[in-house]
Amino acid sequence: MRFALSPEQLDFGTSVRKLLDAGRTPSAVRSWAVGDPRPGRALIQQLAGAGVLGLAIDEQHGGVGAEPIDLVVAFVELGRAAVPGPLIETAAVLPALLQALPDQAPAARWLPGFAEGAALGTIAFATPDRHGVAVDADAAEVILLAEGAKLSAGQQAGIVRSIDPARRLFDVTADAAVAEGDAVRDAVALAFDTGALACAAQLLGAGRALLDATTGYAKQRKQFGKPIGEFQAVKQKLADVLIGLELAEPLLYRAALTLGTATRARDVSAAVIACGNAAYRAARAALQVHGAIGYTAEYDLSLWLTKVTALRSAWGTADLHRSRIADALSEAQS
Repeated sequence: MRFALSPEQLDFGTSVRKLLDAGRTPSAVRSWAVGDPRPGRALIQQLAGAGVLGLAIDEQHGGVGAEPIDLVVAFVELGRAAVPGPLIETAAVLPALLQALPDQAPAARWLPGFAEGAALGTIAFATPDRHGVAVDADAAEVILLAEGAKLSAGQQAGIVRSIDPARRLFDVTADAAVAEGDAVRDAVALAFDTGALACAAQLLGAGRALLDATTGYAKQRKQFGKPIGEFQAVKQKLADVLIGLELAEPLLYRAALTLGTATRARDVSAAVIACGNAAYRAARAALQVHGAIGYTAEYDLSLWLTKVTALRSAWGTADLHRSRIADALSEAQS
């Protein structure tokens, strides 16, 4: 089967990219990193106006009710621009979680605000051997904590060191219960996979941004009297990056198409690994081609380098996702 995005999806992605290109995103990222969310919130409000934050939210809650593939198209562009804020949580994870609960009161209470961009949400996933950590809890109006079959409102506690200053991490403690039971466990599993899918899309977009920036730099940076992009070693390195990104993209789209099927976990994990590896290869190549300037925090390249490094393990390590793929394949053979 041959899969391709529809003209409408391509146009939507282009419109989101143009909006972000005009939004002075690097400046908003730097402000967010030092605790000033105003430029970032203004950009997020524009995204909400374009329908991005309501893609995964049903129409009855003020959203668009789009398909997962549409969400992926948007998050590729969000990753390409390195947009700050808990967008995975607000636009993907919490809509999937709350709409899967038997009691729709929390969804009716919070999702309209998310769709409008009036509120942001974040969530921490806790296990018996790991405390819950949420991204940008200081900027979110809604904080939730998922612990097995229990979903609670959360309160931010101490700050946790993050490799990406624009992804501020906080310990979260439980407050009042929101929902409990096996249905919560199933909803949390779906929400986690939705978040991992959105993260993979962001990684792919960030990888493409790094490739574009590095290609542009290689065309104008001269060594020995000619652009370094004319050297075979540089050409081969950038070609390898492009191949990795191109091979990862179909796995990302497949995971979006099978999000509601029995192969969800396997396909999402495959997308996370492929997109994470491709983005990491793009980051390494970007550093090597740019040289010393690529390491400086003042140079915009650093915004994508730290984003990729943080996102690679933000929704599960590579070992976790490989284990999920292996388990799925073993079950299929038994």
